[in-house]
Amino acid sequence: MTAEFMFITFTIFLAGMIAVPLASRFGLGSVLGYLIAGIAIGPVLHGAGVDVVALQHFTEFGVVMMLFLIGLEMQPKLLWAMRARIFVMGGLQVGITALAVMAVALLFGQAWTIALAIGLIFALSSTAIVTQTLNEKGLMRSDGGQASFSVLLFQDIAVIPMLAFIPLLALPALTEALHHGDEQHGGGHGGAALNLNMVDGLPGWQAALVTLAAIGLVILAGRYLTGPIFRYVARARLRELFVSTALMMVLAIALLMTMVGLSPALGTFLAGVVMANSEYRHELESDIAPFKGIFLGVFFITVGASIDFALLGQNLALIAGLTLGLIALKCAVMLGLGRVFRLAGGDKWLFALGLAQAGEFGFVLVSFTVASAVVPPAVADILLLVVALSMLLTPALFIIYDKMIAPRYSRQQDGEADKIESASRIIIAGHGRFGGIVNRALLAADYQTTVVDYSHEQLAMLRRFGLSAYFGDATRPDLLQAAGIENARVLVIAIDNRHAATELARYMHEHHPKVHVVARAIDRWHVYELWAAGCRDIIRETYDSSIRAARSVFEAIGHPREQAERMTGVFEDFDRKTMLETAQAFLDSDDPHSENSIYSKLVRENMDTWEAELKEQMRVAGRAS
Repeated sequence: MTAEFMFITFTIFLAGMIAVPLASRFGLGSVLGYLIAGIAIGPVLHGAGVDVVALQHFTEFGVVMMLFLIGLEMQPKLLWAMRARIFVMGGLQVGITALAVMAVALLFGQAWTIALAIGLIFALSSTAIVTQTLNEKGLMRSDGGQASFSVLLFQDIAVIPMLAFIPLLALPALTEALHHGDEQHGGGHGGAALNLNMVDGLPGWQAALVTLAAIGLVILAGRYLTGPIFRYVARARLRELFVSTALMMVLAIALLMTMVGLSPALGTFLAGVVMANSEYRHELESDIAPFKGIFLGVFFITVGASIDFALLGQNLALIAGLTLGLIALKCAVMLGLGRVFRLAGGDKWLFALGLAQAGEFGFVLVSFTVASAVVPPAVADILLLVVALSMLLTPALFIIYDKMIAPRYSRQQDGEADKIESASRIIIAGHGRFGGIVNRALLAADYQTTVVDYSHEQLAMLRRFGLSAYFGDATRPDLLQAAGIENARVLVIAIDNRHAATELARYMHEHHPKVHVVARAIDRWHVYELWAAGCRDIIRETYDSSIRAARSVFEAIGHPREQAERMTGVFEDFDRKTMLETAQAFLDSDDPHSENSIYSKLVRENMDTWEAELKEQMRVAGRAS
């Protein structure tokens, strides 16, 4: 047994190690890399007698962890502000998609109960794939990304009533209830031998009370128990104990939600939102994130490995047609909703293509429909293939968006971008948490600014407060011309998209070198990329706040304010000096990310010297009166 476990683990990790870097190198994304790895090792796992579906259910815990981490990033106020999109847009998407799929299933001759169950299964999309891909591509903060996240969140909520409703579609209810456990355990679709459901057999009102009590317990525990538990664990001064405690908390919440018949992913998301303001939020994130990545990666591999190629070969035309038809139908529904909710241009297509697949909860619902004797096993096998193949095609849909849709709307958005009626000599591209502060400071000093942002929601918020801003893509040369770039003195690049920011800096260096460009950098590597693009006034978005935090720490441990400021000033000067040296090396290197690059060689050769020099300067600054 031990050897079998090690063999399975080694095979999965080896496949991921080989496939994911290759997929990322060719611009396919990590998710498609994991899926390809699963397809490659599927025959090996099946040949070794591995229950891939059972393994898949286990690794779905990665989805649970992911939603917990998303919850930690969500402030309750932000969640409340998104309520219209979550419940109205999400509710319409699930309802319309389920009915449309049901209509198609009826045309194929299925009974209405089976057709409705299929509609509910296919109404869901993949939270794991879509959320991870949006984050990788920096699209989560776009209007299309926020709309996608809102609908995905509603879908996770909708799983709960679906699980309660699906058994009602089975007609001989008593007979099905008697065979429920046997079919779930032995039907080959995965199931739990141990029944921990606390609401089985309870009247509806009692089950509702138990469920509400469980939700209340999660909220109260997240708010009032997290701090005491972690303070108690901190006394042991063991990093691994923090990690195991964080995992224990997520497991406990997921288990409790499962025991009352709720979605564990929804429960952990709720707990994450409750803990979003906790002092241990960042500790939880850092502890859980690596495990989330591992579980999600293995989950995607099992999706690829679960594809039954024998059944696929026997029904290739049918399954391919169903998969493409499902994607086309869901695209049409999403495009309609995008128009109703005023998603513009590329955001509408990002929303439609991103949510066009079936989701990981589809595997759970298919298993549940078989166990409840709602869907015949033969039909369920086809449904599982459609779910898996639609998920497999999702990265390709994002590639279509990146290569065909997004560039098209960048070039053809003249009619959608606002007409800029008055141009100032200071242009701010992007009005988020960075550009917004710059704009407020300039307005307070009585300077006029021209603000251009690509988010309708952001602009609507600004206009509610009486601030002037224009919708448009600031990376477009024609929009820059309309904003008055020919007569501008300063351009502030404060957009979220790293690649777009770098390309805009390069464009300005080549075509408008007299305009002073102040560019926001995401991190140190982005500083080098902007430097290579010709920008010379680069601000790391967290650098100044980190320096202030270091100064506060110096004061907290006994240094006077003046001395603390002198010490942080020494650090800033030294960091700026070494940054200039390394930036030039980065620019000179043909392959700046390579271990053998000029940059890497310079850092390796000078690291000890730099560290010794910095320590000496800090000692002098710390001693000076």
